Amino acid sequence: MRSVTQPRVAVIGMGWVGASVAISSLHRGVAGELLLNDINSDLAEGEAMDLVHGGLFHGDISVRAAGLAEIAETCDAAVITAGRGSRPGETRLDLLSANAAIVGSIASHFRGSSTLLVIVTNPVDVMTYVACGASGLPPRRVIGTGTMLDSARLRQVVGRELGIDSRSVHAHVAGEHGDSEICLWSSAHVGGRPLRQWEGWIRERELSCADEVRRAAYEIIRRKGATNHAIGLVTAELLRGILKGERRILTVSSLQERVAGVENVALSLPTLVTEQGAERVFTPDLDEDERTALERSAGVLSSAIDALETAG
Repeated sequence: MRSVTQPRVAVIGMGWVGASVAISSLHRGVAGELLLNDINSDLAEGEAMDLVHGGLFHGDISVRAAGLAEIAETCDAAVITAGRGSRPGETRLDLLSANAAIVGSIASHFRGSSTLLVIVTNPVDVMTYVACGASGLPPRRVIGTGTMLDSARLRQVVGRELGIDSRSVHAHVAGEHGDSEICLWSSAHVGGRPLRQWEGWIRERELSCADEVRRAAYEIIRRKGATNHAIGLVTAELLRGILKGERRILTVSSLQERVAGVENVALSLPTLVTEQGAERVFTPDLDEDERTALERSAGVLSSAIDALETAG
């Protein structure tokens, strides 16, 4: 990573998600310069012009379109959002083959680069695996947004159920960013007290809350065609944590050598995120059901990777 006080960040893919990542990053002040890229160069230039015209409101941050070669050579972090989004009724894994080709092609431009890659394209765990291989970067330098958004949704749902601010809820979602994800109820805390000891909380709620979290994207896509604003905010928060050296523990996706009995798979676990990337991964205390579910989730992702490599 370049030693600078004002980092240079790129967003690759200017669809709904890419545009939301760009404007959220400006609002969070994560970079001194923001470079935009899309296979449709006019779209990248148009988004850059539009954001420049809002400069009075987001400060003295340069925004412009740029090519992948310049991004790989000069950026501290690059966010890959390019790819096809889910259609109503599809799972994230339905996007596998098409988006793997796109992400792999983009990531190949970063061979030998010092840029840190942030992967948003779904299915994000498999795309994180693909980007690692295609870029040749150290695994810690390729981070997927993983279950950061799912964890935020879980905290929001629990806070609503308890009638308290979601910032007072500490709970994580692990595993796949998708249908096999696991809400870690056994380690959830509120106000320093285990959630399961909170007055009025009953474990029967957990199934419906977990289902709401798991189905959130499907419900949004059914109504408006895509999810973009929340993941834009999540990605900007991740970039800020990385580039400001905040040393936060976040549920991001990274390549695991071995987890839950499965080798060489990318999934989300609480991870210490620093300027160097995914510095250290923690396996939280799990009850028996959660451990079994994590093994199942790792197996789902391993099977998806196997299917992709067999097809390739």
